[in-house]
Amino acid sequence: MINLIKNIKWIFVLYSLAAIVAMVLIGLAIGLRSVLGIFAAIMMLVFVMGIGFKKKKEMREAGLL
Repeated sequence: MINLIKNIKWIFVLYSLAAIVAMVLIGLAIGLRSVLGIFAAIMMLVFVMGIGFKKKKEMREAGLL
């Protein structure tokens, strides 16, 4: 169990939580019928996912994954 916790890449946990928050904000903005909010939340999601994929590629190339 301790090895499992040591092997967790915590930065990816944070990226995934940020992506979940962005998805929740999309739903909230839809519920509020806010076009600007929908657009901002989608941009936030694209930004967070892009950073996450870029970081994963860098770590894979460095041999850390």
